[in-house]
Amino acid sequence: MSLIRGSKGTTVGLTLLHQGEKEPYEVSIVRATIVVPSVELDFVSTIGDKQTVAGEIAHLKLIRFGERTNSEWIDAVNRLVAHQPTIKGVILDLRNNPGGYLSGSVFIASEFLPSGVVVQQENTNGTRETYSVDRVGKITQQPLIVLVNQGSASASEIVAGALQEYERAKIVGETTFGKGTIQEAEDLPGGAGLHVTTARWLLPSGKTIDKEGINPDNQITDDPTTEEDEQLEGALEVILRE
Repeated sequence: MSLIRGSKGTTVGLTLLHQGEKEPYEVSIVRATIVVPSVELDFVSTIGDKQTVAGEIAHLKLIRFGERTNSEWIDAVNRLVAHQPTIKGVILDLRNNPGGYLSGSVFIASEFLPSGVVVQQENTNGTRETYSVDRVGKITQQPLIVLVNQGSASASEIVAGALQEYERAKIVGETTFGKGTIQEAEDLPGGAGLHVTTARWLLPSGKTIDKEGINPDNQITDDPTTEEDEQLEGALEVILRE
């Protein structure tokens, strides 16, 4: 990794070998900053053999919680709202979202909830802090499905759990990872680091999901041997019944 990384605009040579092939080959690439979007928005008309009216279902995918997430989220929601007359439902896709800061989960949940506690933080001394909806959301009325899987963790579980407890959304997919603790990162000399657990977070009801996860309302497992996205198809089927 240290050999591949370098100054932006410089060239590095790689020797690559594709799976199933016997001979490697060489390629030169120019180093650059890779920007990975954290939010994606599609308007779904067909998933598998499930047909909908064109543009009827919004598929809003939150890949991760990062420094650009809030601005990218606002842009995606504004584009979604611009299609509002034709939008009959929203699928919030949190699959393989590893989470992030607790404040990010409150920001996202506030888009869908008109009011209420989103998450509680229980500190090591037993005291609790509550974090509530802190802004006016634009997607508080539309039928909502949240897609999760075993890779959904931390902040993404906070969002899914809050929406489930308020019965704002149906959860579809697999039981989530179950990370209900909060860590602080400490940098140590020599490039080492330490993550210290300082608190745990709780759902609005006070329930912890640590090592248990969020259980979906509709359990659907994706088949890795097929090209179809069975979980997304299942979410569409559920939302069309709402």
